[in-house]
Amino acid sequence: MNYIHILYNIIHTQSIGMYNFNMNVKEEVKIMLTSKSMTLTKLAEKMTELSGKNYSQSLLSHKLTSESLRYSEMKLICKILGYRIYIDFDEIRLGR
Repeated sequence: MNYIHILYNIIHTQSIGMYNFNMNVKEEVKIMLTSKSMTLTKLAEKMTELSGKNYSQSLLSHKLTSESLRYSEMKLICKILGYRIYIDFDEIRLGR
């Protein structure tokens, strides 16, 4: 299983390893799609099939560009593409 590691970073300017904190959701989804050799159109079709909601390539593209993708939609995308989301709240960033 692959992972998308989302870290809440106050500064948003650092890179740790290969994860770039400046990367937005659209770039992350593009990387995941490329790794699975899937198009945004095919992803939209699979999202429609699994959720029962109507997703088109243009709607999905708009949601990614405007960063209006819901967390539940990102979870569905990850499920389709074989990724998991985990959030790591760093103790330093939490002020502990």
